[in-house]
Amino acid sequence: MNAPTKPPRADVEVLTLGCRLNAYESEAMRALASEAALSNAVIVNTCAVTGEAVRQARQTIRRARRERPDAEIIVTGCAAQIDPQSFAAMPEVSRVIGNAEKMRRGSFERNQERVCVSDIMSVRETASHLIDGFSERTRAYIQVQNGCDHRCTFCIIPYGRGNSRSAAAGDVVEQVRRLADNGVPEVVLTGVDLTSWGADLPGQPQLGALVARILKLVPQLPMLRLSSLDAIEMDDQLFEQVTQNQRVAPYLHLSLQHGDDLILKRMKRRHSRAQAIELCQRVKAARPEIALGADLIAGFPTETEAHVTNLISIVEECGLAYVHAFPFSAREGTPAARMPQVDRRVVKARAARLRDVATSALKRHLDNWLGRQATGIVERDGFARLPDFTPVRFTGGGDGFQHFNFTGHDGQHLIGAPV
Repeated sequence: MNAPTKPPRADVEVLTLGCRLNAYESEAMRALASEAALSNAVIVNTCAVTGEAVRQARQTIRRARRERPDAEIIVTGCAAQIDPQSFAAMPEVSRVIGNAEKMRRGSFERNQERVCVSDIMSVRETASHLIDGFSERTRAYIQVQNGCDHRCTFCIIPYGRGNSRSAAAGDVVEQVRRLADNGVPEVVLTGVDLTSWGADLPGQPQLGALVARILKLVPQLPMLRLSSLDAIEMDDQLFEQVTQNQRVAPYLHLSLQHGDDLILKRMKRRHSRAQAIELCQRVKAARPEIALGADLIAGFPTETEAHVTNLISIVEECGLAYVHAFPFSAREGTPAARMPQVDRRVVKARAARLRDVATSALKRHLDNWLGRQATGIVERDGFARLPDFTPVRFTGGGDGFQHFNFTGHDGQHLIGAPV
């Protein structure tokens, strides 16, 4: 006898890959799809930052089709924007829409074109999509900036996101106010190049001014967190807010990418090794409890063992607690893809060495918490995060803020006993 056929699910499922900006846009799409009366659909919001990210996007699409055989599969995000035809060629895919189109309600109405992807470089505004809450319990992301005017030689993302554009400060404050009024304890400001916020707005305000304005006008918000920052673009007011205002989360994630000056130059980064170290030391001196994280790439074209030494040593010299270690992934169409490549086996070995250093750095960070107490935000049963982004495992459930005593760690998480 055949197994009974399950009736089609009428809900809309949004699957998010990649960055925190995608997380925000997924919530906006969830609302837009509801307004458009979309049903029985899966929206896959893809990432294109590495070749592995694109591979995972394809895996996610295939799995979605297996799990939802009768659903409409709509693919969007950076990978879809950059290479729409390859996703349209997948038999599992119903429709492909671009990064601009995914922020429009009409894109989620029925009987639309199978492929609808416009020139992202022609987009001039970052639309403000007001949302009242997030599917997560505790953390909401707000898009304040999109796109990037810089052209790092390894990066494909500007071709998926377009040029830099900022959301108006008033719209951002209103968004934060709505979320705080609905009880969200933590809001994260996100963007592709977050520290470039304001450069295209009247008067060219800087990110520090936006942070100060939010904290002043939304006093009911417990905590404001910043996503990845460009180390060379931290303005004086932003430095002051990060180091002096206790409502700004004591955690900075920096887009460092490497620790050797020649490789940084070939990446077309705008900071030097010395500037990165000086900023980290200055931040830690002004606010000792702050934790620092960074993105670092191993195996960039022309990288030598001497360059790797500088890459690995910057973890300690910057006092990093968290490292996102990436093996270099050549993206077709970028200048770095045309440079002399490092053998893939060597790239993987160097990335493994960098991950080992990252593991030791995190362990040192966790060791510093042993025997102490702190308050974190419960994200789900048995899991919380401290303001400095340290993950905490504990027994039990709960919501909102919880105070913990730390008795140990497993190398990745603190072990907390609720107090």
